[in-house]
Amino acid sequence: MANLKEVKERISSVQSTQQITKAMKMVSAAKLRRAQDKIVQMRPYSQKLTTILNNVSAASEGAADIVYAGNREVNTVLIVPITSDKGLCGAFNSNIIKATNQAIRTQFENKEIKLLPIGKKALEFSRKTKYSVKSDFADVFSDVSFDNVRAAAEYAMEAYTSGEVDKVVLVFNEFKNVATQVIRTEQFLPMQAEENGEEKTNETDYILEPSRAYIIEELVPTSLKIQFYKAILESNASEHGARMTAMDKATENAGELLKELKLMYNRTRQAAITNEILEIVAGANALG
Repeated sequence: MANLKEVKERISSVQSTQQITKAMKMVSAAKLRRAQDKIVQMRPYSQKLTTILNNVSAASEGAADIVYAGNREVNTVLIVPITSDKGLCGAFNSNIIKATNQAIRTQFENKEIKLLPIGKKALEFSRKTKYSVKSDFADVFSDVSFDNVRAAAEYAMEAYTSGEVDKVVLVFNEFKNVATQVIRTEQFLPMQAEENGEEKTNETDYILEPSRAYIIEELVPTSLKIQFYKAILESNASEHGARMTAMDKATENAGELLKELKLMYNRTRQAAITNEILEIVAGANALG
C-alpha cells in the first residue's frame, strides 16, 4: 500500500490537472460559440450561392465553358486534409488522418497523390508520408479569415486549371453539435452538379447583366472559394466542440480518480493510526 505522502502528492497532482481541464473546457466553450455563429451564418449564404450557380449554369446551354467543371482522366489527386493546430481534442485529428489514408488506399489507388495540409497536425502527418506536400497554408487557423483561406483555395483552383492535378478532395469534420462531428470526404474540383431534386424544380429565370457568360465566369470562382472557406469554418467549430467534450470528460474522470485517491488516503491513514496504537499497546504490555 502506498504511503500517505505519495497518495497526498497524487491527489494534489490530479486536482491541478482537473483545474486545467476545467479552464480549457471554458475557453473552448467561448470559442465554440463564436465559431458556431460563423458557420450557422455561412451555411445559408453558401447554399443559396450554389443554387443560383446551378440554375444559371443549367440554363446557359453551353454559353459558358466552365473550366472548373471539366471531366478528364484522373491521374493526379490533390487531397486537402483539414485538422487543428493543437491536440487535446479527442479523436478529432486522428479521424481526419485515418479518413485521408483510407481515401488514398480505396479511392485513389495507383494515382499520384499530392497533399495540401491545413492545420499543424495535418502538416505533421503529411511530412511523414511519401507524397508531395504543399505546406504554405498549414497555419490558416492562426487567423481564420476569408483572405487567408482564399489563398489556399486559389492555389487548389490554379493547380486544377493548369493541369497539375486532375481532382481536388477536401477531408474535414462537419459540425453537427457539440458532441458530434461527421467526417466528410468531398470532391472540390471538378465541380459536381447538385443532385437535389427540390432545387431543380425551383429554378428561377434570372435577368443577367452584362451577360450570362460573364456572370458565370465571376460567380464560379467565388462559389468555390466560399465552399472552401465553409469547410474551414466547419472544421474550426468541430475542433472547439471536440475539445470542449474531451475536456469535460477529462474533468469528470479526474473527479472519479480523486474520489478513489481520497478513499485510499483515508484507508492508508487509518491503517497507519491502527499500527501506531498496536505498537503502543505492545510496548506497554512489554513494560508491564
